Amino acid sequence: MKLGFVWGGELVSVLTSSILQMGFIWHITLTTNSASMLSLASLAGFLPLALFGMFAGTIVDRLPLKHTLVGADLFIAAVSAIVAAVSLTGALPVWVVMVALFFRAIGNAFHTPAFQSLTPLVAPPEHLTRLAGVTQAVQSGGYILGTAIAAVIYPLWGLTAMIALDVAGALFATVAIIAARLDVGGAGARDAAEAPVNAGGMLAQLRALVSETAEGYRVLRGYGGLFALLWCGFAFTFVFSPISALFPIMTLGHFDGTTGDAAMAEIVFSVGMIAGSALLASWGGFKNRAFTVVAATALYGVATFGAGFLGTGGFSLFLAASFLMGLSSPFYSGPQTALMQEKIPPEFLGRVFGLYGAIMSWAMPLGLAGSSLFADTVGAPAWFVGAGAAMVVLAVITWAIPSIRHIEEPSCDLS
Repeated sequence: MKLGFVWGGELVSVLTSSILQMGFIWHITLTTNSASMLSLASLAGFLPLALFGMFAGTIVDRLPLKHTLVGADLFIAAVSAIVAAVSLTGALPVWVVMVALFFRAIGNAFHTPAFQSLTPLVAPPEHLTRLAGVTQAVQSGGYILGTAIAAVIYPLWGLTAMIALDVAGALFATVAIIAARLDVGGAGARDAAEAPVNAGGMLAQLRALVSETAEGYRVLRGYGGLFALLWCGFAFTFVFSPISALFPIMTLGHFDGTTGDAAMAEIVFSVGMIAGSALLASWGGFKNRAFTVVAATALYGVATFGAGFLGTGGFSLFLAASFLMGLSSPFYSGPQTALMQEKIPPEFLGRVFGLYGAIMSWAMPLGLAGSSLFADTVGAPAWFVGAGAAMVVLAVITWAIPSIRHIEEPSCDLS
């Protein structure tokens, strides 16, 4: 019941956030027509997680989850409201969009580990993988509806209407979380409150924060299979992160499509994610969840590789490849999330999820920086080909690591 309230609010929040996200992407694309600017926008959206994610996770462990989720939603709503005020004064500069993406991402740096930490605290362990599929379905459903609605709203009313909807969605999610009456999390709140504030003041608090964050890293390091998956994920994120940023360039530039075509590609990707999420929720993936992750990596790589070889008239086949990419996504992220939720002690979940996201986020600036130069120089299709081939190779390497291959065995829980 509690998850139902939270997921209901999350669905509306993801829906309205997706509407605004697509509006920002199209605004940047139509204003600059530059792959570099799209990559910078993606960088602005992910950099806060890389910079603050590890410490955000520590704060998540200190506070009740309800407080963190509500605070993050209200902060994101406030950022959107400021952008709305700027847009009412005239043309919205691209740099304002970049700044907004950065600050909205700060809110998400707290919201994401808090949301991921919630499920294992209110659900049985044997259902975590399937519930990860449900979570993916909720997020994908909101994304696909948001993309479709954005295609209608943007040409008619522009960004201001999209921003207003996003603020309303964040407020709705806040009300849903309060209605769920969550009373979980905050295991570290007492220790934080008892820290020697007067003896050293802020410096002591900072040292305590760093110490708790390092403790979370040591806990993650103790699980060899999860730790190895982290660094395989780092490599995957390096080649994957530019793909989503280059989707509009492939559609609008390579295939000479319209914003409607760009929306269609995003929708088909999301339909694939919903199909994959539904399959994961009902089936649960292979018995060895690491093999599920490896198979998803390989499928994503094959689809991306094939998409890069398509000619200018191959948009229909690009949609098919987009569906396969989306289909594989829940099988990549869902089992990893469930493995961490199952194996990591609850009092460390915020720190571990924060660290996991932050470390992988450092791959994003590298991948986006490379793609911004590569795509503008040789074209986005070449990046798709190279990224797809790298993913297939990475799948083989991942399965060759013993601690990952045997991650389901109890003897491999701690290295």
